[in-house]
Amino acid sequence: MTAEQAFDNYHKAIYRFVYRLAGRGDIAEDITQDCFVAILRDPQRWNERRGDFRTYLFSIARNLAFKWYRDEHGSLYVDEDEAGFVARGQTDQELSVTVAQTVSQLPDLQREVLILFEYEGFSLNEIAVIVDADVGAVKARLHRARERLRRTLAPYKGVRTHENE
Repeated sequence: MTAEQAFDNYHKAIYRFVYRLAGRGDIAEDITQDCFVAILRDPQRWNERRGDFRTYLFSIARNLAFKWYRDEHGSLYVDEDEAGFVARGQTDQELSVTVAQTVSQLPDLQREVLILFEYEGFSLNEIAVIVDADVGAVKARLHRARERLRRTLAPYKGVRTHENE
């Protein structure tokens, strides 16, 4: 696959993934571009035995996003107790924003596996390759992320919105 074909096929997905990790469009654009530049610089680096090309691209994007985060914040990890609550919304759209904010507040390692699994549709095995961890660790991170979301969003369960009243 050429770099041009890879860009045409995957740039939107890579951008979405990085945007969800970084929470900033300008950073997501830069990292997405850097991801494809890396392919142009060293097209032979992809090893088919480690996973498909899409998985390889997401691995590059993930590593670049975490490098950016370390450079900007001095640490890769966010304390799991740092995630706070957001105000209760009154519409479906506001509730959707609340969910997105809650996902963005997950610790980095939990957030990335949740995004890759729920939003990008990767299998647990593919995620393990992307994040360079064993499948058991990926399952544990995904479980913790879901549990944290469940606890954080519990006050919203059954909340009536203006649209469904």
